[in-house]
Amino acid sequence: MNQIVSQNTLSTITRPARLGFLGVGWIGRHRMEAILSSGIAEAAAIADASSETVQEAAKLAPSANVVSSLDELLQQDLDGIVIATPSAQHAEQSIKALESGVAVFCQKPLGRTAQEVDAVIAAAKKADRLLGVDLSYRHTKGMQQIRELIRAGELGKVFAADVTFHNAYGPDKPWFYDKSLSGGGCVMDLGIHLIDLALWALDFPEVTSVSSNVIAGGAPLGSSDKVEDYGVATLTLAGGTVIRIACSWRLQAGCDAIIEASFFGTDGGAAMRNVNGSFYDFTAERFRGTSRESLIEPPDDWGGRAAVAWARQLAEGGRYDPKCERLADTARAMDQVYGNAARS
Repeated sequence: MNQIVSQNTLSTITRPARLGFLGVGWIGRHRMEAILSSGIAEAAAIADASSETVQEAAKLAPSANVVSSLDELLQQDLDGIVIATPSAQHAEQSIKALESGVAVFCQKPLGRTAQEVDAVIAAAKKADRLLGVDLSYRHTKGMQQIRELIRAGELGKVFAADVTFHNAYGPDKPWFYDKSLSGGGCVMDLGIHLIDLALWALDFPEVTSVSSNVIAGGAPLGSSDKVEDYGVATLTLAGGTVIRIACSWRLQAGCDAIIEASFFGTDGGAAMRNVNGSFYDFTAERFRGTSRESLIEPPDDWGGRAAVAWARQLAEGGRYDPKCERLADTARAMDQVYGNAARS
């Protein structure tokens, strides 16, 4: 039996985890490549509605079985499944896999509402199976260092955070613009990263109030069936910390993207920012008054780390992890962002 030593934990994995991959478009294929390259898992089976994307994925795993559905995937004696399908399918597919005794790593959002997310978490707990979501920005070196500064008290009391994600392009798949399928627009697509990132960095304090506005085509969205292309929200946390988020699709910002996460405390500040409009390259800095200190410079190959961390935990025998319950905190805040905006 092959033995693989995990460099992160120095523990021994007796065999690679057997994984199924449901949805192998660009993001699904990228996560698949990251997991397989780690050597801690193997692709047992692949399923996607597009024969073209299946052919591309099969180049990464020539021995994987190609099947046509989730039901067929779940007949492949799997340890886990990686889901990268349209958002409307995430909760139902995750629950079905978990109820079949298979661990799940899912693209965000895990569910379009807190109710859907709660149902997936309940299924994972009942089945005692590992549940992960691809909240990838947590795994950048910059945010890892900033979180450690906050947790060590190096910034003093953090009283404010500004998190931003403006994307000069809109998604290229039609389902993103159908609210019944996507659950929402740029807030659901990008804002979920921002809310999660801020709450995670601060160790998930309670959200006590939310105010928000969402806009489509330059006008308030209200209760429309459209999806928003601009959203702003202020979250007030227990203890008084204020988080401000802003996100957009197709914003005329003069570059491809603006991605920032800044945290301000009584003894200093820290921020992660993208470089020259890049979606992938980030710097991180620490602030003391008017001076600044570099923490991280690119490159940093962070995109697949969340998937690899989940696969490693699974291969080491990981089962239900109560940390996944924090996913519901983010989902409830998202519900409030949309609910408040609809009433405004």
